[in-house]
Amino acid sequence: MHRTFMQEALAEARLALASGEVPVGAVVVLDGEIIGRGHNQRETQKDPTAHAEMLAIREAARYLNRWRLTNATLYVTLEPCPMCAGVIVNARLRRLVFGAYDSKAGAVISLMNLVQDRRLNHFVEVYDGICQDECAALLQDFFHELR
Repeated sequence: MHRTFMQEALAEARLALASGEVPVGAVVVLDGEIIGRGHNQRETQKDPTAHAEMLAIREAARYLNRWRLTNATLYVTLEPCPMCAGVIVNARLRRLVFGAYDSKAGAVISLMNLVQDRRLNHFVEVYDGICQDECAALLQDFFHELR
């Protein structure tokens, strides 16, 4: 099941790539249904908050007509940054599933763990490394082409 929805997140990442954006994609799933999709659009929107996770979470909240995404799962191709990890907690997502690790900005495992910090008001289940090789290759190829 995790692999199936991660493939949907990868499809979103490919949309970002086609737009010249860093290829990160995300989907929010509730009861086996995708209720939010997003891919990086920082350059396109000229918006530093237009990360894949943020856009998918916003769409899911609009779909449900509420900010609490209780029992929903976020699938994202790259480990979330501190900003996105904070939104994951604040949106009360039940679980996070991510693919590639981010040694420079990862706020779930790599640098810190905001989504499971017991001092905060919500704790998120985490499943990491799902389709890791495919997620990482997409990013590595993108940055290799830039050089």
